[in-house]
Amino acid sequence: MSHFKLKLYYVTIYGMGQKLSAQARRDKAARDLAFAKTPARRAKKAHSQRERRSKPCPPGHDYDHKRQQCVSIKSNRGNQGDGTKKESGNNYNTN
Repeated sequence: MSHFKLKLYYVTIYGMGQKLSAQARRDKAARDLAFAKTPARRAKKAHSQRERRSKPCPPGHDYDHKRQQCVSIKSNRGNQGDGTKKESGNNYNTN
């Protein structure tokens, strides 16, 4: 379930998340947090934040570590149509 504010109304969307048991939800949260705190992810987050602050991306764009530039969210998430399995484990420049 997610909530967001739409103009003056609050909208609740049901059924958009994964349907997990309480134990599975806790386990997934722990796995996700452990992955988010790995040195590579922390470096990418810090680098992305530095880049975004120095030269903000236009609305609807994210910073792509591989191309070292702002790209559309769709392009960044889908890896230009190739998916993300091929680039799994790659180390990108985060300096």
